[in-house]
Amino acid sequence: MRFCILAITMDKSTLLKKINDRNQGTLMQTLGIEFIEIGENYLVARMPVSPAVHQPDGVLHGGATAALAETVGSSAAAIFCLPKDHMLRGIDVSAKHVRGVRSGFVHAKAIATHQGKTMQVWSIEITDDQNRLVSTCSLTTLILPIKK
Repeated sequence: MRFCILAITMDKSTLLKKINDRNQGTLMQTLGIEFIEIGENYLVARMPVSPAVHQPDGVLHGGATAALAETVGSSAAAIFCLPKDHMLRGIDVSAKHVRGVRSGFVHAKAIATHQGKTMQVWSIEITDDQNRLVSTCSLTTLILPIKK
């Protein structure tokens, strides 16, 4: 597995704080997404489920779920795959929803299923507070050189 400089030079708690601080003033802050765990080959974030992320029927909106999946997958790609002087873009996200959630938190765990030099595929499982499956998601990311 290739690690970017950020991932190999910081302890896990410092890295999580840096990722969370970076999200201030973004959609991630608006949705209340917080990164809570990092492992050798995975990243976990959680998002509170409240009326702010509900659809009109009072359950978690699929778009908020997709935003959580893209957030945790893209962040994992940036940590584990992004070389210096390159940028990362999500190019495809898909979600299959199997359970509605009305309150509590949903937890998203991103694990790479493919880590190429330019393209990565991430599997993201989203579960509720009782560890029941809510959605299975997939994210494809692309690494591009930064033009100078």
